[in-house]
Amino acid sequence: MSVLPRLILLHKQKTSGRVRFLCFAAGILAFDPLPALAALRDEDYSPTVHFHPTAVVREAEVRLGLPEGAIEPEAEFAAWVDTATGDVPVLLAAFAAVDPPFEAAGRSHGRFIAITESRHLSDIERQLLRRAYEHVLG
Repeated sequence: MSVLPRLILLHKQKTSGRVRFLCFAAGILAFDPLPALAALRDEDYSPTVHFHPTAVVREAEVRLGLPEGAIEPEAEFAAWVDTATGDVPVLLAAFAAVDPPFEAAGRSHGRFIAITESRHLSDIERQLLRRAYEHVLG
């Protein structure tokens, strides 16, 4: 069975370094939540299949009503989640604009949150945010 990659979208302010994540009504993963009983794989997990982020990023731009190039993939980031239907890749991408696209987020019933505002998310989503945050900050 084929599994669709999920995408974490973030904005890093170039002047201050402030990092905010786009959070949708169902969580931080664009555009579908993970199934119940999903478990985050270890960081050193090496899958047999890899996904290139370009198509996933372009789909996100279209769904958010943004022009091509508005979201840039973070090619060095990949996390894997174990589910009953197979391993699900979680990719990371950043909004390229100086400011977060608040209007696009609102149209998608989303909002930007800091990692400190993630208490309402599931444990696995908080773990994914931590990995993404550590990756972005280096």
